Amino acid sequence: MSYPPYPKYKDSGVEWLGEVPEGWEVKRLRFMGDINPSKNETINIDRNTEVSFLPMEAIGDNGFLNLERTRRIGEVEIGYTYFGNGDVTMAKITPCFENGKGAIMQGLLGGIGFGTTELTVLRPCLNKTTSKYLYWIFISTPFRKLGEATMYGAGGQKRVPDDFVRNFEIAFPPLPEQTLIAAFLDRETSKIDALTTEYQTLIALLAEKRQAMISQAVTKGLNPNVKMKDSGVEWLGEVPEGWEVKRIKYLSTRISSGKTPLGGSEVYVDEGIIFLRSQNVYDEGLRLDDVVFITAEVDESMAVSRVVPNDILLNITGASIGRSCVVPTEFSSANVNQHVCVIRLQDIHQVPFVGLLFKATVIKNQIDYMQNGAAREGLNFVQIGEISIPLPPLPEQILIASFLDRETSKIDALTTEAKRAIDLLKESRSALISAAVTGKIDVRGFSCR
Repeated sequence: MSYPPYPKYKDSGVEWLGEVPEGWEVKRLRFMGDINPSKNETINIDRNTEVSFLPMEAIGDNGFLNLERTRRIGEVEIGYTYFGNGDVTMAKITPCFENGKGAIMQGLLGGIGFGTTELTVLRPCLNKTTSKYLYWIFISTPFRKLGEATMYGAGGQKRVPDDFVRNFEIAFPPLPEQTLIAAFLDRETSKIDALTTEYQTLIALLAEKRQAMISQAVTKGLNPNVKMKDSGVEWLGEVPEGWEVKRIKYLSTRISSGKTPLGGSEVYVDEGIIFLRSQNVYDEGLRLDDVVFITAEVDESMAVSRVVPNDILLNITGASIGRSCVVPTEFSSANVNQHVCVIRLQDIHQVPFVGLLFKATVIKNQIDYMQNGAAREGLNFVQIGEISIPLPPLPEQILIASFLDRETSKIDALTTEAKRAIDLLKESRSALISAAVTGKIDVRGFSCR
């Protein structure tokens, strides 16, 4: 839906803002709210009183609050940020700030709370603005982009200074109009969020269907009427007659991983040999948006862990354990660290089928069972070699792999469309918020519909 502009505009005097509607006044946020209100407001409250406690993970990117945690005031009054019901908070540390993490504080135990020091708090001035309107300003694209440009510090410790918030200039409409705009954004973004949720549900269902299709085909074959036999492996159950059950170690010429180069991340370079880590290995394939590189000299010192096309990569530690993919044929040279196992098969023709097997539920369950301890310490090479897999004759392997390649491509195309739709919805949401709080569109006639 398109929305009309305001009837008349005037120059705001603020370069990034440009023209604003007549009747709107340019103000710095420090004149519209109290930045980081004083903890002295709690001085007369018993220090044993339980109040809400919010670490960063209790604050969502969409204004959500997890209010399960509480602490006594005496435990948190020093070293934590104070806020009360109606205050608007924003995360000031990267990447939380860029992601829009922040919320209107509401439902706090006793009306007050304490939380992470990585929050900036703004308490709206009565009769000047509202919590909801300030919240929409905080998550608008101009506020976030301009704030990002003021960040100080290094690496993952960069922060937006409180002075940026204090001195941020934006035009405010009269208070009743702020209320109308906030109500409009509440309603319209809720519609967008509902559509986004529907697409996310669709993506999850498609992933389930993909997983089930792969698991069925690589363990039971494509013929639903085929005669079955006991596999001899409890977790696998029956397999088609004519299939074998073999351990990975009898199909492989290599089961090993790499290591972290001497010097750690200091040896990474802008260009060179691709160095694959667990964050690059996904069941859908390699993701190289977060890839790093090593020099040819470092690669040479780690020659034993080089990977070649058609190697199967398997994550063997951490939360991503069990994710796997096949190295594509277009890869000319790469290496891996100690968190990624390289499985090189004796028969290259078996790679497509065995690569799919590692994505099947029965294999993932076996990997889950094999993990060392509750802390997800990981898999060792002996355990990987002992993984038992069902193996049809090679012609049937090729037939199954071809079928799955065709059918999963259809599912992947639908998934890509759904992800693209989500991206467009997010862009539309951001554009609508920014246009509304900067007066580029007049939503007064739509706010009550």
